[in-house]
This record gives sequence, structure tokens and C-alpha cells, in this order.
Amino acid sequence: MIDPNREHFVTISDVDPDSLLQNIEVRGHKILADEPKSFPGGNDKGLSPTDFLLSSLGSCTSMTLRLYARLKKLPLEKIIVKLDRKASGEIVKQIELIGNLTEEQRERLFEISNKCPIHKTLTNTVKINSELI
Repeated sequence: MIDPNREHFVTISDVDPDSLLQNIEVRGHKILADEPKSFPGGNDKGLSPTDFLLSSLGSCTSMTLRLYARLKKLPLEKIIVKLDRKASGEIVKQIELIGNLTEEQRERLFEISNKCPIHKTLTNTVKINSELI
């Protein structure tokens, strides 16, 4: 059973049965999802599901690195994460760390980057319990 009071409760509803446009609501935040115009039925009025997936991984990676750098008082000035999803389904993630870091600090940050919760979720077996209501 889904609890609508949980922090990670998400509601998606379609806007129009003749389009792919979707309303997404999370804790009072509203965003749109759609497919690019290159996709049949897409009008590019919002991020695609793949965009959201990559954005989740990239932002989680960056946040995890920032929290670790703060905790360890590392001179990490800026984090840039670039992602691409290949046709094979493989995700390529490039991380740029800007700051006066030693090679050892850079390597440790790289190790930490793969420990963000979204990375762990995507690389482990995910169980999804679907229900028709």
C-alpha cells in the first residue's frame, strides 16, 4: 500500500489522452514529463523519463560528493557530472572535480561517487511491486 504522506511519494497523471505530456507532483513541486519531438507522440514540453533517470543519478552523485567533501573538509570547489544513456542501455557518467585536490583525494571522491543511493539502486536488483487500483 502506498502512503501519500511519505517523503518520496510521487503522483503522475497524464495531461491529455492525445499527447504523452505528464504532470508530476512531489511534495508540492510540479514538473512536466514528455518525450522529445523525435519520439512518436512527443512534443518536448518536459523532461523525458530517461532525462529524469540520468538527472537523478547525476544530482545524487554530486550531492553525495559534496556531503563527503564537506565532512572531510576537502578543497572541492565545484562538481560537474555529465551523463549519457547509450542505445545498449549502458549509462556513461563523467565526473569533473574542480579544486586543489591531491590525486589521493580525487581517487577517494571517485570511489565515493559510486556509493550514492541512486547509483546503488540502479546497480542492484530492484523489486517493483505494481498494483492495479
